[in-house]
Amino acid sequence: MKLRRFYLLLIAFFLSWSCQPETNESVQSNLKLWYNQPADASVADDPNGWKDDPEWLKALPLGNGSLGLMVFGDVNKERIQLNEESMWSGSPADNDNPEAATALPKIRQLLFEGKYKEATELTNRTMICKGAGSGHGNGAEVPFGCFQTLGDLWIDHGKSAKYENYHRELDLNEAVVRVRYTQDGVDYQREIFTSYPDQVMVARFTADKPGQISFTGTLTRPERYQTYAKNEQLVMAGTLSDGKGGEGLQYMARLKAVSKNGKVRFEGDQMIVENADEVTLLLSASTNHLLEYPNYSGRDYETITSQNLERAATKSFDELKRAHISEYQQYFQRVNLDLTPGEITPVPTDERITQFKQTPADPHLVELMFQYGRYLLISSSRPGTLPANLQGIWANKIQTPWNGDYHTDVNVEMNYWPAEVTNLSDMHLPLFDLIESLVEPGTKTARTQYDLDGWVVHPITNIWGYTSPGEAASWGMHTGAGAWISTHIAEHYAFTGDQDFLKRMYPVLESSVRFYLDWLVEDPVSGKLVSGPAVSPENTFIAPDGSRCQISMGPAHDQQVIWQLFTDFQMAANALGVNNELIDRVTEAKSQLAGPEIGSDGRLMEWAEEFPEAEPGHRHISHLFAVHPGFQISMAKTPEWAAAAKKSLDYRIENGGGHTGWSAAWLISQYARLHEAEKARESLNTVLAKSTSPNLFGQHPPFQMDANFGATAGIAEMLLQSHTGNISLLPALPADWKDGQVSGLLARGGFEVSMTWKQHRLIKVEVLSKLGSPFILEYNNNRFELEHRERDQVYQFDENLNLLN
Repeated sequence: MKLRRFYLLLIAFFLSWSCQPETNESVQSNLKLWYNQPADASVADDPNGWKDDPEWLKALPLGNGSLGLMVFGDVNKERIQLNEESMWSGSPADNDNPEAATALPKIRQLLFEGKYKEATELTNRTMICKGAGSGHGNGAEVPFGCFQTLGDLWIDHGKSAKYENYHRELDLNEAVVRVRYTQDGVDYQREIFTSYPDQVMVARFTADKPGQISFTGTLTRPERYQTYAKNEQLVMAGTLSDGKGGEGLQYMARLKAVSKNGKVRFEGDQMIVENADEVTLLLSASTNHLLEYPNYSGRDYETITSQNLERAATKSFDELKRAHISEYQQYFQRVNLDLTPGEITPVPTDERITQFKQTPADPHLVELMFQYGRYLLISSSRPGTLPANLQGIWANKIQTPWNGDYHTDVNVEMNYWPAEVTNLSDMHLPLFDLIESLVEPGTKTARTQYDLDGWVVHPITNIWGYTSPGEAASWGMHTGAGAWISTHIAEHYAFTGDQDFLKRMYPVLESSVRFYLDWLVEDPVSGKLVSGPAVSPENTFIAPDGSRCQISMGPAHDQQVIWQLFTDFQMAANALGVNNELIDRVTEAKSQLAGPEIGSDGRLMEWAEEFPEAEPGHRHISHLFAVHPGFQISMAKTPEWAAAAKKSLDYRIENGGGHTGWSAAWLISQYARLHEAEKARESLNTVLAKSTSPNLFGQHPPFQMDANFGATAGIAEMLLQSHTGNISLLPALPADWKDGQVSGLLARGGFEVSMTWKQHRLIKVEVLSKLGSPFILEYNNNRFELEHRERDQVYQFDENLNLLN
């Protein structure tokens, strides 16, 4: 059966690629970003960390989870901008506020009495973090720190002649950037990739005539670096600021050239290549950071970079490339999406985006965006690395917007929404490493801030174990963050059935549950358990006295994420056969939680009272967590709440909501869960038309990676859903995706689903049951139910869900 499935998938793969157009000087694959001009490497970056650099947003990203590159493809002087995942300024710091626990009862009393202004003022005086916190998102020189550029590799060919026949591409199927052009009668080519197996950048420069490769190579950085030659390598090393006036993280990058004929020599801080037929550059980078609280240093970065470089240098370019592509494709080729069964008009990617802004109808751009999100996740999050941050692993500044940190009030969670459903469960693992690393500092924060058991994190964190509130209560008192990020544990288990993983993460869930059991208090009017003081992330309401406030008791978002955490914990305990007093407490508390409420206007309420919103079109949609990514609200089980949620979404958009890239991306999944196919498609159109850069990077603005991940997850959600316990096929298929096929999407319960549709009608379905679990398939009014069977069985169905085998 496994062999049969292999051949079926192989046939489907070749069929899906058979319609790709072949052209002379343009794209030859569905899955390439390509351009007829380089990004201009001569334009200097703006030092303003909050301002995007247009040419950088034309460069093409590569990554192996730890090493990130942005390739400009400039002809005479190439720039390859470098990143290393742990390149953070700052250091561990104590930001917990011991005044908070004493003030907590008084703040709650004021909130229950309706004295929101007074409660907010007291919260800002007593509950926010000690010290500088995140530096209001500008933390490069404070202990919180900032994710920063590693620097730049410059390759100066010493020419200024004109060139022609230029072509630049990022091949998503192979994770390789290629550049070709003709200059002075010579055809030049470059091939660049970052290898996970060999942990190096590999860049080969070739020409069709001998002796034509000459350049000067340098490594630079805006600050805190020294570049020198040693042992036939160019080395750049330095130490970042610890945010306390001292030295912090240490880093190193090494560059080596392997030439065919010609000569390689060094002068000062330069590598000089002369008259070679072919040159392969190898670059390795690392820091001394380890994700181990409270001592985060200890990695032998000098030995790591040296050994990686020397091992790679013993292999040929072809050996390095084969190993890279083979390892990468085992992940990337798991899923295929084809919405363009006919020929695809070859159009450069930047022109496609421009055309889409005028006429939002390009299914191939949807395919490209879908697979680009998967590509970016593979490139920025590998087992054993740090998780993808606000910018994945790509940043060209010393002060990155919002510090390039991990925002836990939607952003880092959104980064991982596509991980399970698009068959990249392995890439989810770094997030769990981060969550585990937060338990110990988060336990200290829970005890110091609130005198409570368990662990907590607020809306931001970093690689130094920051778990305190932010420096302003309006956004920094997001006390539901620990519950939200912990829901990923149950998601991973639901898709994989990995019992060892669940055993490992069960103590994390248990400790988070203990915090919220202690945190919840009884509302004196309703008698229900509520969370607070808390915010509905970053949103503001108008209190009865006319003041603009953020702090309240029992905001819908907190109630929903805590319900989800308790539900997940019950599932985990049941799966592991745990039955104790804590389970009983969770069951009782869950039954007493204040739940979703519908306002007088029919909308789902964001706060426990019907407050007017200061921003009716606010970018956050936090009170609809229960629709997506949670599952407390669904069309099938809670239709009244679902209808109220739809009214809330419509109202947000009518008032200007969904105006940031990640917000519009979230709307795709929200509307898909509500089976609003055209509105989900409109939200996707908004991402593509208003929040997409020439290199397809998402925009807040400025650049944030979560829009890419959210868009990919949203597209998958339109095609397949399983949050209700059943597998729903094509639940939100829009009109302009009339013909298509998708293979390799995953459903909860351990299922891999492939399907084909024509004229908006399902034609055939294949389900691989990896775990042998029972399942129910749903499509329109058709339904098929199957009990437990053996693992790794493949089931085929027709358009009416009749079993064919």
